[in-house]
Amino acid sequence: MNVRNNFATACVLGVLICFMATAIAGGMDISKKIPLRPSLLKPEDVAVIYNVNDAQSEEVAKYYMQARQVPAENLIGVELPRHAKDALSVSEFESLKAQLDAKLNQQQVLLLVWRTPFAVQCNSLTSALTLGLDLNQCRKTCDPGRDSPFFNSGSLRPWADHHLRLSMLLPISTVESTKALIDRGVLSEFSLNEADGYFLKTRDVARSKPREAFFPQDGMTIKSKKLTLHTLNQESIEKQTAVMFYFTGQKQVDFMLTNTYLPGAIADHLTSSGGVLANYNDQMPASRWLDAGATGSYGTVSEPCNYWQKFPNPQIVLGHYLAGETLIEAYWKSVKWPMQGQFVGEPLAKPYAKNAPLTAE
Repeated sequence: MNVRNNFATACVLGVLICFMATAIAGGMDISKKIPLRPSLLKPEDVAVIYNVNDAQSEEVAKYYMQARQVPAENLIGVELPRHAKDALSVSEFESLKAQLDAKLNQQQVLLLVWRTPFAVQCNSLTSALTLGLDLNQCRKTCDPGRDSPFFNSGSLRPWADHHLRLSMLLPISTVESTKALIDRGVLSEFSLNEADGYFLKTRDVARSKPREAFFPQDGMTIKSKKLTLHTLNQESIEKQTAVMFYFTGQKQVDFMLTNTYLPGAIADHLTSSGGVLANYNDQMPASRWLDAGATGSYGTVSEPCNYWQKFPNPQIVLGHYLAGETLIEAYWKSVKWPMQGQFVGEPLAKPYAKNAPLTAE
């Protein structure tokens, strides 16, 4: 990863994030500062897209339809190149886009059910479909990116408010593991569990420092959500039994399989090619988090350099997720320059759509 650190203040634009920054400074319970404004997204808002040339893609897509009770008319088959490839050409992307445009109506979310392709030149496929291609970024991938109009937005209807359909890739590792991921997303809504969030300051300065300004004070709690946040100076966590958030900066994350991730858990590692989901070398793909038990993750598909704006901002993820928004809304709102970034997981997970009862101390 080329070093282009762009440090930020602890408070960025937006009501949700500024109250988080204020509370973080005090290290206290911030339950009363978390607004409850649950997501308005429903199963009928999701278009489930599968590859007609891939039997596994179709099987998992139909499983998702049943698990989430998505209307039958929202299942859309598209024809992708028959030979698996990581990145679509511009003409191949335009063909995919034309197929979708002919079948979409007012859906707010696009769920892509396959492992490859996951890019269009230097753009991620999820961002290209949501925001349109940005080939200017590909001239120099380490340049600053284009602002997302959905960054830290208060919108709960992305299509109506911004004319955007939020896209997420549901990458198929195996059919069984991907079905288990879908099940975790569904289960996230049924109980509010005691949980922990981990924010690691590692020795990998280039990958860790960009987001450390957005980490909470160690020990901060949100009792209404049964959540405790831990900011630690260490390389990894292991044998933790209730992980809901895990943000770090490294090429590889050790001991991740020893942890238990709760339904709806979000985890990612800032590195250059976490969004490259096939034929990876020394950098762990974001899909490994899903295989380990997380419900959502993120990674870039081309060298972004380490601008914090190209990666999920932990404060913003927490602010919107804890308010009751879905995983796809909170994650998309947390990335200011997302064109190189791939969003992966189960989009409708929303473990914090309700509060736990608070008792007087």
